[in-house]
Amino acid sequence: MRWPERLWTLPLLSALLALLAGAAAAQSGPPSDVRRAFEISQAAIGNQVGDFALRDGSGKEVRLSDYRGQPLLVSFVYTGCFQVCPTTTRFLAQAVRVAREALGEDRFRIVSIGFNQPFDDPTAMAAFARQVGISDPHWAFLSPARADVAALTARFGFSYEATSGGFDHLLQVSIVDSNGVLYRQVYGESFDIPMLVQPLKELLSGEAERQFTLASVWDKVILYCTVYDPHTGGYRVDYSLFFELFAGITTLGAIAWVLLRELRRGRRARRA
Repeated sequence: MRWPERLWTLPLLSALLALLAGAAAAQSGPPSDVRRAFEISQAAIGNQVGDFALRDGSGKEVRLSDYRGQPLLVSFVYTGCFQVCPTTTRFLAQAVRVAREALGEDRFRIVSIGFNQPFDDPTAMAAFARQVGISDPHWAFLSPARADVAALTARFGFSYEATSGGFDHLLQVSIVDSNGVLYRQVYGESFDIPMLVQPLKELLSGEAERQFTLASVWDKVILYCTVYDPHTGGYRVDYSLFFELFAGITTLGAIAWVLLRELRRGRRARRA
């Protein structure tokens, strides 16, 4: 795997530094508070995110379980935020575009959840979506019940605190697998694109492996050969990796055939 594809494996310290840089624009709390929020966020990985009822921009009820079957990106925002939340959401939209170009248009879903209830109601969330310029059919802006906010944010490891100017809160995108389990957290007002795309590739590749059909095997090969190009800031299919993979499989097959042939010859010699 080439180095750009391994950005997501940076030590937790690097992720914490990214979090601190992003959080500096959103809060003035001491670093120890941010570190604690980071620990809570990381501890939530592996959580079943649950099946909460929320309302979309039209007021229609949806449930988190409605998003099972595909990876899901989840961000928390509040509509009274006029700088950081809109900026973070716009950057996420850029990252989503790159991810879709790499993985396909319909491979994952996105939701932004308003945690400042009752103010982040469906009308406010719909207005927020318009404000940041998002009209994506696979991206929902949702409002939870006020009574569910604490439990919902706890499942995602999302920390926030009311202040005189709004809220201090983590800048995080949670990546949830197709079974509703929190798989990875990505931090910051902006981040290296592979930190978002690589976990999605892993989840989609795992799904292809479990299905084990000809189409899923081919899908897994394409996912493996899709690599990040730091010069363009996007992804491309590197067919040389496909040929390397094919050559490796062919070589292993040839070795196995030679070993099997020699084993059979040895058996015949012993019988003679």
